[in-house]
Amino acid sequence: MKDILTAPSLQEFCRTTSNMYRLGWDERNGGNISLLLDEAQVGAYLDLDHVIRTIPTGFDAKALIGKLFLVTGTGKYFKNMERDPETNLGIIRIAKDGTTAELLWGYADGGKFTSELPAHLMSHMARLSVNPENRVVMHCHPTYTLAMNYVHELDEKKFTHTLWEMCTECIVVFPDGVGVLPWMLCGTNEIGEATAEKMKEFRLVVWGMHGIYGVGKDLDETFGLIETVEKAAQIYMLTAHLPRVNTIKDDELQVLAEAFGVNYRKDYLNL
Repeated sequence: MKDILTAPSLQEFCRTTSNMYRLGWDERNGGNISLLLDEAQVGAYLDLDHVIRTIPTGFDAKALIGKLFLVTGTGKYFKNMERDPETNLGIIRIAKDGTTAELLWGYADGGKFTSELPAHLMSHMARLSVNPENRVVMHCHPTYTLAMNYVHELDEKKFTHTLWEMCTECIVVFPDGVGVLPWMLCGTNEIGEATAEKMKEFRLVVWGMHGIYGVGKDLDETFGLIETVEKAAQIYMLTAHLPRVNTIKDDELQVLAEAFGVNYRKDYLNL
């Protein structure tokens, strides 16, 4: 059996968390990621019949029974995951009762998965219902996106429209826009349910005054979505206090989206 530390998915996961920390998106233990794994691939590295221990999830995820996830640990710092993945990460399987996680590897210090796991599982279920290729749920606290929450209306149409205006690529990268939630208590099923509902329409959901959730078919795609929003938010924050001399007009956004053949939210443009 191969060494799990050499698994490409684990190595990419660790590189991603390190990069997110370096960018300032995940201070201390802020943020969390879950990656839906391929059972056949994991079976080459782990004995899938060996369950280290079981951990209640606090949520009924029957739709995900038997699914395997690589998940960041609660209270764990992103900066440490590449150095010590076995302590800071875990591979879990949703047990037959739907409410228990079977630990197959990781959390070596006796820890457990992120407190946001129910929100992640809810988002995985929501996204899989509209896109069977979805594999990643990523939550972080990008600096400029968070700053923008304090000076911009938390309205989905207006927030998305402003981001689209900031960079030519935005309407192409996230033509489905950005969902927005008001401030809610994190770590609860309530915020998980609200996020999952948004995930039926959006691949990006802003948690007001907190951070952002992104989803995608792999780590690169999901990281790229959040990265593009953050760049747009940075440009907005650098220019919001200055007179607007130029902008990308709505008819130009329409031309751009149609040139790239993306299915954009036409009602978010003022044409």
